[in-house]
Formats: sequence, structure tokens, C-alpha cells
Amino acid sequence: MKLVIIGGDAAGMSAAMQVVRNTENPEVVVLEKGEVYSYGQCGLPYVISGTVPSTDDLIARDVETFRDKYGIDARVNHEVTSVDCSKRKVYGINQDGEKFEESYDELLVASGVSPMLPPWKGKDLQGVHALKTIPDAKEIMADLSEDVEKVTVIGSGYIGLEVAENFREIGKDVHIITRSDYPGSMVDGDMGKLIQEEAEKQGVRITRNSSVERLEGEEYVQKVVTEQGEFETDLVVVATGVTPNTSFMKGTGIYTAKNEAIEVNRFMETNLPHVYAAGDCAVQYHRLKKRNDFIPLGTHANKQGRIAGLVLSGHRKSFKGIVGTSILKFFDLTIGKTGLSEKEAEEENIPVEKVYVEATNAAGYYSDEEPMSIKMLTEPETGKLLGVQIIGPYGVDKRIDVMATALYNEMTAEDLLDLDLAYAPPYNSVWDALQQAARRVK
Repeated sequence: MKLVIIGGDAAGMSAAMQVVRNTENPEVVVLEKGEVYSYGQCGLPYVISGTVPSTDDLIARDVETFRDKYGIDARVNHEVTSVDCSKRKVYGINQDGEKFEESYDELLVASGVSPMLPPWKGKDLQGVHALKTIPDAKEIMADLSEDVEKVTVIGSGYIGLEVAENFREIGKDVHIITRSDYPGSMVDGDMGKLIQEEAEKQGVRITRNSSVERLEGEEYVQKVVTEQGEFETDLVVVATGVTPNTSFMKGTGIYTAKNEAIEVNRFMETNLPHVYAAGDCAVQYHRLKKRNDFIPLGTHANKQGRIAGLVLSGHRKSFKGIVGTSILKFFDLTIGKTGLSEKEAEEENIPVEKVYVEATNAAGYYSDEEPMSIKMLTEPETGKLLGVQIIGPYGVDKRIDVMATALYNEMTAEDLLDLDLAYAPPYNSVWDALQQAARRVK
């Protein structure tokens, strides 16, 4: 078997390693558009503040390791431009501008996503950045001179909030512009208010319900113009979403979602023979929505890549789906969410009962107890758990993972009460915060 993989990061290299470990003398060719293999993209915001000292610290395995230790033909600066599935050939351009073609027996598309830059006038000015790759981070760091005081972050999702925090950590004047009612696109607005309060507490300015119209400046960006006014800036980071890197598959007849993410089944197979897809460029089956969704996270990419590699190695394993779990740090808060938000449930026409609880991460009499806000959603008739959003300084991670497990197993609020959860005063009350919420479900 000759396997060609398009993309050398999470999904692609997870698949490659499974094939190497489970197949005798495989021929694996990886075509990577950039120069860096297998690195932790989620750590990039923390390089800005120095929390992570260098982008080198994010690299799990360099390209030489894949070549020398595992025998993978790992190529850099090889951009795929088209695929002919009838001939089983991949075409592209290498770093010297020369055209290349590569035949395959099996093809895995693991090309990831790229940041979306809306068609604003001025988006090509110097000082306007996105953050998705190591080169992106290096370009931002190169622009961070002493003259850069005001930083504008456009977007308030995962990357937007993390970038804002890390710029503030190094003393920059940070301004977030968001089209939403409140920052934190992963949670409902009533929980987003807590993120707004934390931002204000930390000196981060937020302009809500506002769309950017254009960016202005001569050579470098100097101003962001929105519906609500004009704001001076020295640097802009655009974090308004991502789009799948799948344009090279146009004309092949491959099935995609509306956003061009590749449709796959639970074995990572596409509708085309001998063509697989995994990671951020593909859809993920959502266990609560009962349909394919698009939530591009590193956890999903690694799992889908593993499954693709096992299937390609003759092991018929399947991807079990996601429940929409995420977590991030924003200054002194941890923001966690799993399952459906109220907005998602409404979009899916799923009725919900919602419960709010103000709890603590430790026993009420314990000196280090901290507040924790919980919003729990259940199915009205059955009490089936549908989702939870939790915000607080400590203990959010534990509860989110417990809830993710409960959702995976389709448990009810009553089932949650029966769980034998660990208890000691420094960690929770006799009834854990999640169980306190479950007790209020009618």
C-alpha cells in the first residue's frame, strides 16, 4: 500500500503513525504545505506572553524524526493544488515553484483549516494578523515593538479570548471587538456576561454588537472602523473563524458540507473510493445533534486521524463522535462547555429545561473555596442531560469532564445524582456542584 497524506499536523501524523505501527513495510508520503510538522497549535497564544518560551517548545516531533526514525517520506513546502481521483494522482507545487505529481493507492486528506479574513478594505496592511500557525506567531512577535501599545482583537471565540489575555499579560492596551451580545461565542449570552465582567476587571475593553467595516492606515494599520465608531490601534489580530482547506478537492465529486468541510462516515471514509479525510478539514458526528457537525478542535483531529490510520491498516475501528466539549483559560476564569448550548438546542428544535446554580469548587466552610457558575440543560420530559456551561476560577475542568462522560453515555440528571464522585472539603461539597445542579432538575 502506498498512502499519500495531505497535511502534516495532528490528524495526518496521527494516521501516519498508526499505519507505520500496524502495517508491514508501508510506503507513507506526507505532503505538507508549510515547513513544520506535528505541533501544538493551541499553545500559540501563550508564546506571545512568554508563558511558552518558544514556538520550538510546541513541536511534538520534527520532520527529521518522522523521516529518520519512522521511515515516513515527510515533505515540506509541498502545496497540493488538485487531485484526480480516477487516476489516483495528487498534483501540486513545491518550494522551488516546480510542479509535482504523486500517485497513491489510498489518500488521506488532513489539510486542516485556515483563518477567515473578511473582505475588509485594509486587511492587507502591515500589522494585521491571524494566528493559526507557527509562522503566524513569529510574524506577530516580530511586529511587537515598543511602539505597539494598542492591540485590537476582532472576534471573541477561543483564539480571540486567549490572544487578548496574552497581550494583556505583556502590558498591551487590549480592545476586543465582537459581533455578539457578549464575548465567548462557545457559551450562551447569559454566561458570556461573566466573561465580560472578567475582561473589564482585567482592563480589557470590549465593543459588543459591532461589525468591522474596514481597516485604515498608510503602510501599517492605524485604525479599525466599525458601525459604532473608529478606534485607533497599532496592531490587529483577526479571530473571526476558520475555513476548511479543501479547495484542491473541487471537481472530484467529493461530498462536502456547506462550509466545504469533507463529509465522512464513522470510518473516516468519503464518498469516493480510496479517499479518506480526518481532522479540521472534515466533519465530526455530534452524538447529541444526531448529525454531522463542524467543531474543529485538536482533540477531534487526533482521534479522527488515529481512526483513519487504523482503518487504513486493516483494523475496522470507528469514530464514536463528539459531544462538543471545550475549555479555555481567560485570566482568572476557566470557561468550560460540553453538550448543547441553549442557542444550539434552539437551532436543532430540541426543547430544554435550564437550571442555574451558584456553587463553589470546595466545601462552603473551607477557606479556599471559590465561586462557580453552572448552567445545566436537560430534556424536559425525561431529565436526559443535554449540556452544561461552567465558569469559575477553579474546579471547572473536573466537572466538564464528568459531564462529557455523562453525555457520551446518555445519562439523566437522576443518573448524575447516583454517581460515586470523589469528595473531600478542599475539592467539593458532599453533593458536588454538578449534583447540586442535577438536584434542581424537575
